[in-house]
Amino acid sequence: MAGLLRRFLPLLTAVLAWMALAGPARTCPFCSMQGQTLTGEVAQASMVLYGTLANANEASESTDLIIDTVIKEHSILAGRKTLTLARYVPPSNDGKYRYLVFCDVFKGKIDPYRGLAVKKDCDMAAYLAGALAVKDSKPDKRLRFFFDYLDNPDAEVSNDAYKEFANADYKDYRDMARDLPPDRVARWLRDPNTPNFRLGLYASMLGHCGKEEHAKLLRSMLDDPDKQVNSGVDGILAAYTMLEPKEGWAYIRALLKDAHKEFMLRYAALRTVRFLWEYRPDLVEKKELAEGVAELLDQNDIADLAIEDFRKWQYWAVADRVLALRSKPAYDIPIVRRAILRFALSCPTRVAADYVTDQRKKDAQAVAEAEELLKLEKEPATPATPMK
Repeated sequence: MAGLLRRFLPLLTAVLAWMALAGPARTCPFCSMQGQTLTGEVAQASMVLYGTLANANEASESTDLIIDTVIKEHSILAGRKTLTLARYVPPSNDGKYRYLVFCDVFKGKIDPYRGLAVKKDCDMAAYLAGALAVKDSKPDKRLRFFFDYLDNPDAEVSNDAYKEFANADYKDYRDMARDLPPDRVARWLRDPNTPNFRLGLYASMLGHCGKEEHAKLLRSMLDDPDKQVNSGVDGILAAYTMLEPKEGWAYIRALLKDAHKEFMLRYAALRTVRFLWEYRPDLVEKKELAEGVAELLDQNDIADLAIEDFRKWQYWAVADRVLALRSKPAYDIPIVRRAILRFALSCPTRVAADYVTDQRKKDAQAVAEAEELLKLEKEPATPATPMK
């Protein structure tokens, strides 16, 4: 058993490492909180109703739903305005809430599997009706609808609208963002009550529709020490560069170069470079971006990330600098050594091939595991088999 475990552990380690290296599905580069949206939940449900709960009966485990709006119809409803649910929901006598109820229908029976309480004056019903109306539209049209709900006073609605953007690729909202109202977006950025996790998205929007005065706002946010520790710094950096390419890139380059800056701030700058490289090479030439990232090779706590980016970009002009790390303290860090090995295995230069040959003599197993990881990374994901 112990021998089997010893043989299994290297494979497990390799798989876990590959999972860490594999790129995520394309989503908004400046957002967090991706996941299932209400529109997606409605699509999966057999029936969705919105209304008021009444006549809760604990003994019979039942509660009546007085239907205000049918969000998603099912023939089993047959025009009824009241539906008895096989669930006991303790009554709320203050009348402040309405309920969004998701139901499955199986063998002629209704199974209410999720209920969401919202304030009675909430825009939930109108929001979902509008979301369903545009669900098959082009991404830019859909996202323009959700934009108008980002500042909705109801948190359920507002967060769901944000999640629609978080699940979208940057390309889905790039063109649409040019026509957004810049002063409205700027107001969100100035509002101290705006959640930190939204700043990156809002800033990136302003980068498309903003003007000179908005570039000054973004710069003031970057210079604010309190904002520098928040999420969304990469979005602010990208937006500032969109409006002021020369000044924005100089700011990013200075962050990359300064090893004394907090790790998260330098990492935000690196994330911004990744965005510019993939989506906006029109703003900064790729050679300049690469020179900026090369500043990180001399910083032990982040060098591995820079090396990985060069490998994925297939930017081999830095091969000598990457392999020169063998004689520097960073080489004592295992994660940096592994990044260098993956880079060398992918790099088509003679110096890289010589490095791999040398490493194969020293630790053939480590080289073999790195090769397997690279092979897994290149293989397309296997589609999930539908459940029967």
